[in-house]
Amino acid sequence: MQLALSAEDAEFRDEMREFFTTKIPQEIRDAVRDRRELTREQLVESMQVMNAHGLAVPNWPTEWGGRDWSPLRRHIWHEEMQRAYVPVPLAFNASMIGPVIAQFGSQEMKEKFLPPTANLDIWWSQGFSEPDAGSDLAALKCRAVRDGDEYVVNGQKTWTTLGQYGDWIFNLVRTDPEAKKQAGISMLLIDMTSPGVEVRPIELIDGGHEVNEVWFTDVRVPVENLVGEENRAWDYAKFLLGNERVGVAPVGATKRVLAQAKEWAGPMLEEDPLLAARIVELENELLALELTALRVVAHSADGKPHPASSVLKLKGTELQQAVTELVVDVAGPASLASGAGDDSDLPWWTRRSTPVYLNFRKASIYGGSNEVQRQIIARTILGL
Repeated sequence: MQLALSAEDAEFRDEMREFFTTKIPQEIRDAVRDRRELTREQLVESMQVMNAHGLAVPNWPTEWGGRDWSPLRRHIWHEEMQRAYVPVPLAFNASMIGPVIAQFGSQEMKEKFLPPTANLDIWWSQGFSEPDAGSDLAALKCRAVRDGDEYVVNGQKTWTTLGQYGDWIFNLVRTDPEAKKQAGISMLLIDMTSPGVEVRPIELIDGGHEVNEVWFTDVRVPVENLVGEENRAWDYAKFLLGNERVGVAPVGATKRVLAQAKEWAGPMLEEDPLLAARIVELENELLALELTALRVVAHSADGKPHPASSVLKLKGTELQQAVTELVVDVAGPASLASGAGDDSDLPWWTRRSTPVYLNFRKASIYGGSNEVQRQIIARTILGL
């Protein structure tokens, strides 16, 4: 089964395919294809090329660089980007804080932050999770106390992805410790070069440096950097996380890796019918997820993602993990050579299979753990 496109949408797909395969530098696309970790410079260059052509933030309001596309065209844009091995625009900018500022920020805040956010002149970090406030985000303790025209921030954030590159951080803070947990939270935009901000690396099981702790010690933040209203950030956080959960079902990228796995398996598919059946089952599940994603986006309204975005997050990350596990199994004993260098006789993909598998254990945790997504589905969709 394939999605049938109108002539106009098919032409649009061809335009996107030509752009992504001709305008994004080949060395960046090769790095994505080889499942290598991209540098800060590569991510910035890729997003700036897209922004120069009006393709970096199509989900934003048109006055700030968005495109008035149908949900299907946004899906095609995302699918063709991933098909061409192009890194998606930095989620912290394009899918998280950008839409929040556009929806809830003052006009001055929009003018100051949205253009450089779209162009990745500002690299945003996300300051949500804390050591005792991950899935239970409302339990956060990072405190902001009003002092004249400033807030004084003290506390800690953790699992700050790519925080070592961050210029600014959008930070959830507790501004009313006496209020009900959700009711006393605000969102501040904090310059990460401010005195009192410290970023500490966390080394992951795959050996990479992708996440960090961020500490705030008497950090002074101008009041004009408050997003929206004080103590109303729980609504903004739900808005942001709803967008994030739609984005963490990367159907195109998962399909791409699955297609690569079929190539790497080669003759094994004829020799092992169970492996062939496993791949076919994953292909069918990815198609079902793709159709579900289209329905979710089509039924989102007023800037509020459909509750079924939790289904996308849950199933999308499960399939991501299933495909990375498949690649390890196809690599066989060679998957143990994850520390081998480029001079190894083993194919590059076998040496990358285990680190990638280990890295994607995170997928069922970030953006709200899959256990929490099941609770959301039970409550908001099934009415249990």
